[in-house]
Amino acid sequence: MAVLKEIDHLTFPNALRMFLALVAMNYCSVPILNACSKMIQENVHDVPFRQLLLILEACYHLQYRNEKFFSALADYVGSTVCLWDKKQIILFLSVFELLGFQPSELMGTFAEKVTEDPEFLNLKNLLIVLRVYSRLNYVPRGQKDLFFETLHSCLNKYLPQISNTDLLRASYSLCVLGYLPHSALDELLQKDSRDELLLSDNLYKEQKEMMLCSVKACMELDSPSFTKPAFVLTENLSSSVSLNLRKAREALIELLGDENMFRQNVQLPYKYHIDFEIRMDSERKKVLPVAAADDQIDSSVQRLAFLFVPLSAFCLGTTHPQGKLAMKERHLNKLGYHVILVLNKKFQEMTNEDAIEFLKGKIYSENSFSEVTMQDNN
Repeated sequence: MAVLKEIDHLTFPNALRMFLALVAMNYCSVPILNACSKMIQENVHDVPFRQLLLILEACYHLQYRNEKFFSALADYVGSTVCLWDKKQIILFLSVFELLGFQPSELMGTFAEKVTEDPEFLNLKNLLIVLRVYSRLNYVPRGQKDLFFETLHSCLNKYLPQISNTDLLRASYSLCVLGYLPHSALDELLQKDSRDELLLSDNLYKEQKEMMLCSVKACMELDSPSFTKPAFVLTENLSSSVSLNLRKAREALIELLGDENMFRQNVQLPYKYHIDFEIRMDSERKKVLPVAAADDQIDSSVQRLAFLFVPLSAFCLGTTHPQGKLAMKERHLNKLGYHVILVLNKKFQEMTNEDAIEFLKGKIYSENSFSEVTMQDNN
């Protein structure tokens, strides 16, 4: 309260100190941080590299998310990129990745630097770059193939010395982006490598199993030889849905008549899961009962996959899916689903009547496929 009373007299040096003081206290005061952010943003040209990095790290530790502030800092680094060392830019990108914020212009500029001169990428920096671009789901416009090939070439150079764990992380990152690094994958999937990765006493065993499963899914589904199957075996995990999806279930029953018109909590191959599956005729005018649709598995049946997703699945302040969700959406498309992403937070805030109308619009609208709906602008 004492700081807030004096907030109008806040100086630039004190704004910097306040960030670090709040981190030391582990106390997130949004009004104070907003005022400090504004002051720093106005004087960003006077902030040295180390302090800029500390401020962004403070935002992460305090769980403070200010899209305008992050954009201003990213724009500043991007506009003065010639003054920064490439390793400094990597550190900036790494912290932005922790924050879930995609500085697209800066990432595009840096991608050009990587393709022009990849020699500066040692193994540590290569792994960071792969992780950042993968999680934030950023692919440079106009130089996608060159960028991927450059990163793949760098990875191949380190294959003789890379650990199995780092090889898995690097391969996973490229696969998430839809690129298959064949040499690395051949090395990774040797029996010895798999056995070492999945040692029972390894603290990260579960995470590694998830990455291996995703890599294998990418190898099959993203392969040029893969064709959409005539049908996909599915399985209901249970007849119940989680509490936060109960509203959607009730709205679908109200809209479609009964619960035999959709499937819920569906398990697919490759350990993919969808919240609700709806099947329709080829003209998308009529919803088919689940049993009837099972009897006529052919191209005349269209399958809709509803995914109710949290805001954290998207890059901050946008409806641009982060890498893991983008990969899932891509793979569901390959399996023959039309994917509809719904921001669950917004859906839960709707009245029951609005929720029904919303789902009706998404089911019968030809333009709803593969679009994120209900963007949160807060």
